[in-house]
This record gives sequence, C-alpha cells and structure tokens, in this order.
Amino acid sequence: TELKLEDKHRMVIHRDYLVVEASIGIIVIWDKKTTVFIKLAPSYKGKVCGLCGNFDHRSSNDFTTRDHMVVDSELDFGNSWKENPTCPDVSFTPEPCLRRPHRLSWAVKQCSIIKSRVFGVCHSKVDPKPFYEACVHDSCSCDTGGDCECFCSAVASYAQACTKEGACVFWRTPDLCPIFCDYYNPPDECEWHYEPCGNRSFETCRTINGLYSNISVSYLEGERPGRRDGVPSTPSVSPGRGP
Repeated sequence: TELKLEDKHRMVIHRDYLVVEASIGIIVIWDKKTTVFIKLAPSYKGKVCGLCGNFDHRSSNDFTTRDHMVVDSELDFGNSWKENPTCPDVSFTPEPCLRRPHRLSWAVKQCSIIKSRVFGVCHSKVDPKPFYEACVHDSCSCDTGGDCECFCSAVASYAQACTKEGACVFWRTPDLCPIFCDYYNPPDECEWHYEPCGNRSFETCRTINGLYSNISVSYLEGERPGRRDGVPSTPSVSPGRGP
C-alpha cells in the first residue's frame, strides 16, 4: 500500500537526521546518507509486510515473500516484492569485493574494529560476525576506494544493535567516522556534543492539530546541545549546523 503524506505530517531536519512522521503512526528517519529507520506504532505489530519485515520481533521470518512463504534466498525474497511484474527477476548478486579486489584489504582492515576490543563489551550480547561480513561487503561497494560513508554506516549499524542490548560503545574518534562537533566545542560548555546512544528528541515548530510536536526515538546516536557531563540544554527549534 502506498502511503501518501498530505497535510497531517511533520518534517524535521535535526542536524543529523531528517524525520517525517505520518499521523497514522509511522515515523521515517533518514540520516541524509545511507541509512533509513522506520518506526511503527505498537498497533502495527505483525500487521505489516515487505522488504522491512513484518514487525513481530522475530528475525527468522523476515524473508517472507509476497506469497507468504519464508525463504532463505535474498534473491527469491527481493524478487517477490518487485512492483512491476514485467521487470525480469534478478538472478545473481555481484560480489563487490571480487569486482573491486583493490578495496578488499582496506575493507577488511577497517571493519575489523567490529571484532576488536573497542566493541568487546558487546560481543557477548550481539554476534559481531554478520555485522563484520556486512561491513566488508558494503565497504567494497563504495563508489571510491577511500570512501568511508558505507563503512561508517556499517559500523554504526552494529553500534546501534549493541545500544539496544544495553552495551553503549563510544567508537567514533577524530580519525574514524568523526562527528566534528565534539572535537571543537569545549566539554564543559553548553555546546553541541556527540552522544553515542540514548533517546533522541526531535523538536519542531511545526504543529499538528494546534499542538507543537516532540518526536522521541530511542537508540539513535548523534549530536545534542548540552555539556559533555550530561547536562542538556533543549532549544525550542532545531538549530542549523554548527561550526
């Protein structure tokens, strides 16, 4: 079913994310790079289907086809959800690291952070292997050899899974997928600082039904105003990009 957003929706650009909330209980969050999050109201549990799964908190049946069959092949799964039946099925998925072998060593080296001591507190909570393999695959897929965007998104995906299991990891550095606000703003002053985990609240001056909106989403990293000691400062309207 195509969701058409008319007047009853919100759009917020909050430094790191663009957020759209529909009045029917759907929030779409885009990091303006390579990652999209979809948050549904609890009433949708087990009542949706498609490429994002069925929202029943069971990953084992996420590959459910349009014909309600659970399959192992991502090709069978993806082909079943194509919108135009006249489009030919995809018969194979190219292996990016074989097509671009010059990127493989870089991808393996960079993605090893997922299996390293940096994420050691999380390894017993979330298996790093599938995230590491996905990281290498995605890093080989980037447009240029030194392009870090795919790599950073892949590591951030594992970090988010760790945060959901109560293992918050401060993995970004000035040299590794940096969030620059935290390295140029004094730690004891009320400036923008990087938060690796926790609840995010997206405030906006847009209104729905005469009420100001405040969208709260868990487990999203990013920047927030406050001191690095954890004392927040909440603006009434999301500010623009800082220095």
